[in-house]
Formats: sequence, C-alpha cells, structure tokens
Amino acid sequence: QVQLVESGGGLVQAGDSLRLSCAASGRTFNYYFMGWFRQAPGKEREFVAAISWSGGSVYYDDSVKGRFTISRDNAVNTVYLQMNSLKSEDTAVYYCAASTRQYYRQTYTSADFGSWGQGTQVTVSS
Repeated sequence: QVQLVESGGGLVQAGDSLRLSCAASGRTFNYYFMGWFRQAPGKEREFVAAISWSGGSVYYDDSVKGRFTISRDNAVNTVYLQMNSLKSEDTAVYYCAASTRQYYRQTYTSADFGSWGQGTQVTVSS
C-alpha cells in the first residue's frame, strides 16, 4: 500500500495562493489514480480534485474549478494542488488520496480511494 505525506498548508489571506504537495512512497506511484479531498470543521470530507495516472485527465469540484490546479510528477512520486484566489470557505484540512483503480467520472467520494495521507491544514483569513 502506498504511503502518502502532505505538506504545504498554512495560514494565508483571502486572494492568496498556496501549493500543496503529496509525496508518495513506493515504485508504482505512476499506476495510482490520485485525488485531493478536504474536510472543514463539522462537515463531511469532500472531493476537491483528481488526476489520472498519466496526468492526462483531471477532474475538479465545481467549487474550485478555475482556481485550483492538480498536477503530478511521476518522476518524483508527487502530486500537487496549486490553489489560487483562495477564499475563507476553502479553509479545511486537505487530504491526499490514492486509488489503484482508474476512474473517468467528474466527481468522487472517499470510498473511491484506498490510501490516505494524514492531512495538512489550510486556513484562509478574510
């Protein structure tokens, strides 16, 4: 099972940018379908973005479309989430997730992914 470690979270002001990174262990990273989820206090974990094994297909929740960009570098076993024009409602713990299955849907749930990181806090002050 792949091990995932997120980094890059922090406290920023509305309108600022952050880039999250998720480093994966193992030599088969390029076979994993990767995703980002987030969970705000008192709310359920929600889908943010996902990317196919090759990086050729990306998927976003409507709430982040046009502001967030997911990408991956299989050479260094890392997936990224570039977050621009941050809003206070983006405040949450962000989780990286991996699946050995390949998907082609626009949206996902936690059940679609079998491996998770520990999360990184993103706080956006207004």
